[in-house]
Amino acid sequence: MSSESDRSALSPRQPRHRRGLRLGKPPLEVLERLFRAYDIRDPRVLMGPRVGEDAAVMDLGDRYLVAKVDPITFVAEEIGWYAVHINANDLAVRGARPCWFLMTLLLPEGRADEKLLEGIFAQVQDACRAIGATLVGGHTEVTQGLDRPILAGAMLGEVEKDRLVTTGGARPGDAVLLTKGIAVEGASILARECDALLDARGVPPDVREQARGLLHRPGISVLPDARIALSTVRVHAMHDPTEGGLATGLLELALAAGVGLRIQRAAIPVLPECRALCRAVGLDPLGMIASGALLLTCPPEQAGRLVAAWEAQGIQGRIIGTVTPPEAGLWLADAEGAVPLPRFTRDEVARLFDEGPPPVGQPHRE
Repeated sequence: MSSESDRSALSPRQPRHRRGLRLGKPPLEVLERLFRAYDIRDPRVLMGPRVGEDAAVMDLGDRYLVAKVDPITFVAEEIGWYAVHINANDLAVRGARPCWFLMTLLLPEGRADEKLLEGIFAQVQDACRAIGATLVGGHTEVTQGLDRPILAGAMLGEVEKDRLVTTGGARPGDAVLLTKGIAVEGASILARECDALLDARGVPPDVREQARGLLHRPGISVLPDARIALSTVRVHAMHDPTEGGLATGLLELALAAGVGLRIQRAAIPVLPECRALCRAVGLDPLGMIASGALLLTCPPEQAGRLVAAWEAQGIQGRIIGTVTPPEAGLWLADAEGAVPLPRFTRDEVARLFDEGPPPVGQPHRE
């Protein structure tokens, strides 16, 4: 059990009861069952809800409309910036251009004022300008039962029909690539929401501050990463690893494409700030919400050219593995052999918020 001081330093949230669904995204098996039972009757819906596919695609005749909805719930700080970029990322991995943003903003009764509202709107405006999108509508209210602002965003965009990319496009033989490293979003969330806990666990102030800044440098947006890739190589699949981290993103890619994967553990770039925070509170970086990193597959002979193109624009890129036939399975390899790719039933950040940290001195899970 973690100490009471650790729990009080963790976050404004209180631990949840363990009945029913737990904090975070529902299990993939539950979502897959629900999606299979859902009847899509509109023939214009090219891509509806599917595990591993990040955004819906509708046929408008001369082009595709791409749509995504995502809430910001783990953080209260800079939620406007988060919301725009998180939703835009899911259009970027479709090869689409984010155009129109809508938001439902819920503010906590008794804790909201005009300054807070103006700040969130400014964040949304700045983020939309950064990616060339426009805020076109939504809904804002003060409501009961909240301890923090909640922002649910919806991004709409468009893509030419011959430039659509899906998660399910990965092919055996492809190289698997990752940009930036893990976990940009997860480390930033921990530093912003759990500062007192990290301080108590001995994480230096400069490391905590650097982790907070990961949201902006290297940044949570994968739009530049995707645009460079699309102009450089023949992209077969792109995915934005979010809740459940890189490990879940890889699993979703494999499920969507019906393939296997062999990933080299040593090739996965773990950001030093992320590693330090995870060691302090007993989390595995592979299972931590990882927005900011683009997961991509392309023909192996083109992978080196893409890494060079990214690096020419100041974006770190790595070849981290290979797509294999489905019967080969999902493996994480190192110099001593290979083990099954880790499976996280929920995101490591959600687990920390729900259960609290392990006792001081207990080995971390990486």
